[in-house]
Amino acid sequence: MKTTSQSNQFTPPTFNIPRYECIMLVDDNSMDNFIHKRLIESAGFAGEVMTFESSKEGLQYLTAGKNLPQIIFLDIHMPGMNGFEFLEAMMDLPETVKHHCRVIMLSTSESFKDLNKANKSPFVRKFLNKPLTIEVLS
Repeated sequence: MKTTSQSNQFTPPTFNIPRYECIMLVDDNSMDNFIHKRLIESAGFAGEVMTFESSKEGLQYLTAGKNLPQIIFLDIHMPGMNGFEFLEAMMDLPETVKHHCRVIMLSTSESFKDLNKANKSPFVRKFLNKPLTIEVLS
């Protein structure tokens, strides 16, 4: 019986190792949260994805200081407390939270005013237009 060199080659298994252990989505639109969560999970971008539909809920979670997300995808325009107010409130969180969590602002707005304001925050790493895509996560 002949064997080809291809059949004798060992191909190591591939594992879908997430880029981040934990991320947080903060968006008042439950459909955006659902779609973004599914996209992030299917892309293997994060091992755990937490969703919050208000800034206040997200801040309460961060205040507890357990299982902190490395990335926070934060919508700008939300009722009650908007994304910029969330960023201001982050200034009062413990240092461990402020050093661990990085924010990516999400918006349907293409306003330069919003972009400039976001870029002034020490927590914001990027400003992206919705919706998230596989290309953006890559």
